[in-house]
Amino acid sequence: MKQTNLLLCKLFIGTLLVWLGSVLVKAEDPYLFYTWTVTYGTRSPLGVPQQVILINGQFPGPAIEAVTNNNIVVNLINKLDEPFLITWNGIKQRRTSWQDGVLGTNCPIQPNSNWTYQFQLKDQIGTFTYFASTSMHRASGAFGALNINQRSVITTPYLTPDGDFTLLVSDWFKLSHKDLRKRLDAGYALPVPDALLINGASKGLILTGQQGKTYKFRVSNVGIATSINFRIQNHTLTLIEVEGAHTLQESYESLDVHVGQSVTVLVTLKASVRDYYIVASSRFTKPILSTTASLRYLGSKNAAYGPLPVGPTYHIHWSMKQARTIRVNLTANAARPNPQGSFHYGTIPINRTLVLANMATMIYGKLRYTVNRISHINPPTPLKLADWYNISGVFDFKTILSRPTIGPAHFGTSVFNVELHEFVEVVFQNDERSIQSWHMDGTSAFLVGFGSGTWNETMRKRYNLVDAVARHTFQVYPLSWTTILVSLDNKGMWNLRSQIWSRRYLGQELYVRVWNDEKSLYTEAEPPLNALYCGLAKRPR
Repeated sequence: MKQTNLLLCKLFIGTLLVWLGSVLVKAEDPYLFYTWTVTYGTRSPLGVPQQVILINGQFPGPAIEAVTNNNIVVNLINKLDEPFLITWNGIKQRRTSWQDGVLGTNCPIQPNSNWTYQFQLKDQIGTFTYFASTSMHRASGAFGALNINQRSVITTPYLTPDGDFTLLVSDWFKLSHKDLRKRLDAGYALPVPDALLINGASKGLILTGQQGKTYKFRVSNVGIATSINFRIQNHTLTLIEVEGAHTLQESYESLDVHVGQSVTVLVTLKASVRDYYIVASSRFTKPILSTTASLRYLGSKNAAYGPLPVGPTYHIHWSMKQARTIRVNLTANAARPNPQGSFHYGTIPINRTLVLANMATMIYGKLRYTVNRISHINPPTPLKLADWYNISGVFDFKTILSRPTIGPAHFGTSVFNVELHEFVEVVFQNDERSIQSWHMDGTSAFLVGFGSGTWNETMRKRYNLVDAVARHTFQVYPLSWTTILVSLDNKGMWNLRSQIWSRRYLGQELYVRVWNDEKSLYTEAEPPLNALYCGLAKRPR
């Protein structure tokens, strides 16, 4: 009897182990594999042939269509004549700042070589993008969409749309990225762009839908300089998501989308059967730039006609007022089943305040852009490699101060040191007459307030501490301030940069080192086996 019971026990344990093994195998999230070849090519976005940067022969590059927690593997082959990297705009890279694709974390991929990115879309949904982070490559293409759909087990706060359109709106120059770089290197600011494009075209793009149906429009500003306003003739836009956060479903005639930002709207085709203008126009520029595509109803025999729907031009307070209406849906799920409002950010004590003032200035007789008087220089050794391998002399934590001071501007490598899980208030102070757009890698932050003039502590009374949207890119209006609150719970070296690429190229960026003294795979992954080494960083033997 005892032997029989022992045998049954062994059989039960063996069966249990087999079942657990199968569950663990099945539990691993799916992998999506891509091979991308980056080349130069010729396209005519403005009707005249010019050199662009293609990915697999495409302009814009191929879209990544994924689901929450998918693992993304991209083998990138660089056939350009310059070093190259791609960054994944808004992807948090949980534990893996090694995959962020900026010069502070990665050695660039040299010409005629390749490197493979591998990262997980951990606990994220929404509309995102990718683009070249090196030099001025982004001005000639090398950008694309990265859409993360929800898992089937997670509900959405809206009915499933009948279709899905992705629109990448970009400003465009007739000058090549190399010519733009030469101009900046010579100390001159960039001119106003020559045009706007939608999905790489200045005209002729047609999106087709059926009357009575509702469609999801994913709209991203992948330009390098210009805020845009988006609208569709005779149609209403219902905002549902901003950079991974479900919003209150407010209706708009048009929406401002600043450089590097993404929004998702629902559009129901309620009008008569014909074509309608889709319009993107520039904000805060002289002259005003605009471009159109067409929304075609199935069965339409009439091209779009009539005056273009009117949009705002330089109206700053109009944009501020609209931005204040964008609030998170507290009861909706995002990537996980818990409601978005379950994280009560407004009750968390602030551990630290950073006030970051941007400025255009001259250093050694040439134009540079600074943050708290420092114009950032990327050293030959990536900051992340220097930090991991304790390589001295690459950076320190004394170069940039946490508040602006009076004095001359100078070059430096700007890094803030922050403890893992610190809750930080970041104030972007813009004393210039041009709009700014700031982005932070590795996290989302609550955009709690903005206003005119100079920020001081009394402005905290105006913060939205209940239902601010958590996003990755934040506009700062002219002669104004913007505040974000952020829980820095992702260990790594994270880029905090201007999304206006000429400013970033000429120094308006810095890094935030999120760190503790525990080495654990639960908080940060080891360097990948295929990591590239450069500068003072040598591959371990």
